[in-house]
Amino acid sequence: MTSPSLTSAHRAHAFALSALALLAAPLAHAADYVQAPGSVLTFATEYQGEVFVGRFPTFDTRISFDPAQPQAGTLDVSIGLAGADTDNIERDETLQGADFFNVARFPQARYTARGFRKLDGNRYAADGTLELRGVSKPVTLTFEWTPGVRPVLAGKASVSRLAHNVGGGDWADTELLPDAVAVSTRVNLQPAK
Repeated sequence: MTSPSLTSAHRAHAFALSALALLAAPLAHAADYVQAPGSVLTFATEYQGEVFVGRFPTFDTRISFDPAQPQAGTLDVSIGLAGADTDNIERDETLQGADFFNVARFPQARYTARGFRKLDGNRYAADGTLELRGVSKPVTLTFEWTPGVRPVLAGKASVSRLAHNVGGGDWADTELLPDAVAVSTRVNLQPAK
């Protein structure tokens, strides 16, 4: 016959071992990252049939992501519009003006997303919101995730400029300037401190 104190001791020991096993097991959780040097954010469209590419040299990315749980991910990107550079001074000045980005009134754009969708391989989709010129509209960013200590996010999206009131008046003619603007990014990341 087993004594009650021995049974209690066995139970306490088994509970302690279970608790230690839980603590030792690797827990899946999102890692927080911030943008590292060498990251790029570009846009491409055309004017009168001629394709041109521009870049936003000033942007800041923060992401929380675990590939095992993409639905828990978050992404926050702030974009300085005043520095938009297409290698054409006249065009850059036009982009900064009231008809386009109106940087005097709206110096920044912001993209935020909560929860990502797994696509295939290392590809995911973030169904987020772009706030540009005070207008918030849904935008899906598809991206490839290269894991590592310093992961890389390489993504693409299509943005409707007219939905955000970018290029009104005479510029609203989509034969002159298409509505869809291709946006692409390659963000080098490092762990957030």
